[in-house]
Amino acid sequence: MRTLKDVKPGETVTVVKVHGQGAVKRRIMDMGITRDAEILVRKVAPLGDPVEVNVRGYELSLRKADIDSIEIQ
Repeated sequence: MRTLKDVKPGETVTVVKVHGQGAVKRRIMDMGITRDAEILVRKVAPLGDPVEVNVRGYELSLRKADIDSIEIQ
């Protein structure tokens, strides 16, 4: 399984599934990260946390714990 954590800056990927449960999964999906959404990884902080992405035309900063639960292709 490949997750968003494995993506390098400048790559565009498609979401296959959002893993997790409860409030964390709901928060990620409320931000627009749902199945078949395209995500462009813009920047990764020097220590790897946070990661700046572009989803559905807007920019988000996500924590490492959150991006590890986003399965991509």
